[in-house]
Amino acid sequence: MTRAALLVLADGRFPAGGHAHSGGAEPAVAAGRITDAATLETFCQGRLHSAGLVAAGLAAAAAAGCDPLLLDDAADARTPVPALRQAARRLGRQMMRAARAAWPGAALDALAAARPRGAHQPVVLGLTARSAGLTPLDAAYAVAYETLSGPATAAVRLLGLDPFDATAVLARLAPDLEQVAQQGAEAAARVATEGADALPAASAPLLDITAQAHAAWPVRLFAS
Repeated sequence: MTRAALLVLADGRFPAGGHAHSGGAEPAVAAGRITDAATLETFCQGRLHSAGLVAAGLAAAAAAGCDPLLLDDAADARTPVPALRQAARRLGRQMMRAARAAWPGAALDALAAARPRGAHQPVVLGLTARSAGLTPLDAAYAVAYETLSGPATAAVRLLGLDPFDATAVLARLAPDLEQVAQQGAEAAARVATEGADALPAASAPLLDITAQAHAAWPVRLFAS
């Protein structure tokens, strides 16, 4: 195993398509819920402990070798809003392309064949981590970090927020990220004996509502 693969997977330059998505930050900015670094931090913290926790569990379970089709169905069940399901599958499809180029493997090929329209991104990320020789906890860290970095990067573009302030938000949330990654990996370890119900199923109704509304905007900077 090489931990250097984790740096590549978590790098914002990894061509997984995340730059086109705001993680809910765009509608939050439009509604006045994100106006500065402090409100961005509050938003990111809430997203991390809800959507981020769910994603961390799914990614860790995929990296642990759990059935990716079972996990993809579990991701669907935990994503009630069509707009977010579509976004997750688009991101999963793009990540699959990058993953098969970087760390080709039979498991990635099989999932791509079974889900030609794309599997949920956390599941693909976890399977990618496994193909790269990383651990379930590594996968949980990568997806939890992405949960924070996406909205932070988007806020810089949407608000003209100082990039140093956005980076400071990520640094302050490092302990929360650590907690969520650990929780996701611990839940994933129970899937073998308890099934997919062991995975987190945290919800964020406001994120769901605004995501569906955002998908209908005639003009928007981000896809989600």
